[in-house]
Amino acid sequence: GMHCNSCKVLIEDVCIDFVGVESCNVDVALGTANISHIETTDIAALIKEIKQLDSNYQVEIGSGCECRSRT
Repeated sequence: GMHCNSCKVLIEDVCIDFVGVESCNVDVALGTANISHIETTDIAALIKEIKQLDSNYQVEIGSGCECRSRT
């Protein structure tokens, strides 16, 4: 799961490079990443890329995306 600064950097790199993502704020202490994106963002593809980093990441969709680490 998300437990160190390396996890933070990996998630941010995936999100920042993803078409349609406007911002990504990772909080390692809480084990969360809040991702803001435009409406036309391919959320399924974004989730797939995040889960390729670690299959224990859970992604919840609301007004943006939230990635949580399962530990």
